[in-house]
Amino acid sequence: MEWARCLENQEGYSTITDPFHWRNMSRPPTDLMPSLDLLVTIQDEFRSHFGWQESDDLSSAKNLLSTVEQLGVEQWKRSNRAATVANIQRRLVLREQNVAILGAAIDLEELTSALESPTLLIAADGAAGAISLLPDTTAERAWSRLAFIVSDADGGEGTIEAVKRGKTVFLHAHGDNENDWRALLEIAKQAPTPPPLILTHQTTGEIAGMHNPGGFTDGDRAACIALSLGIPLERITMLGTNTKEVGRWSGTTEKEKKLVKLQWMAIILQALGVRY
Repeated sequence: MEWARCLENQEGYSTITDPFHWRNMSRPPTDLMPSLDLLVTIQDEFRSHFGWQESDDLSSAKNLLSTVEQLGVEQWKRSNRAATVANIQRRLVLREQNVAILGAAIDLEELTSALESPTLLIAADGAAGAISLLPDTTAERAWSRLAFIVSDADGGEGTIEAVKRGKTVFLHAHGDNENDWRALLEIAKQAPTPPPLILTHQTTGEIAGMHNPGGFTDGDRAACIALSLGIPLERITMLGTNTKEVGRWSGTTEKEKKLVKLQWMAIILQALGVRY
């Protein structure tokens, strides 16, 4: 694969020392870019593998952007979305917090263990639903530590509860999820406090007002986002991440196709140097 050759050709390459080369560019820190250029190459490769067209990804992304900016929710204005990124960076990066990313196979023992240390949480879409299975007091503590969820809007009840609680959502657009993100936006718009949104896409070009930090599934995209925000690799832990089994919190999915997608997730996590 092309991404593998890219890694081999980078003499002295280290996923610990090299992922933030883009920060030397003349960009605001709230402009989230892939921590590795090859992450965009991998996106091209999985599109080719599944026979998907980038034009469909681009159409969904542009429609998501225009829809969000036309809904009139103050929190969702472009300037406020940038401010949301800055707030997350202050909470997770400047305060040097450890972060646990909750994957679709998260179990209560893992989650409870994570809460025993001052660790903040990132949920891959429906994995947020595991929080609600905790005892009430513990669950509220977990919700308070949930920094954001990463969602392509098909996570089911866990995603919906996070949205209704006003938790920040990195909302992702791809070629076949336009109905899903439209439905989730309707729920979000009607929430007592609409959740802050940050919009992501998976196209090769830049889209003003959106970000492409890399990634394919919600789980590996969460890791890409964490690194893009500036969280050091050694402070990121993956929980409930299983590349051989469809997790309980995977939401609406076709099992056989999902298992193939999980192999692509493994490729991305390997490229990032993230252990799981």
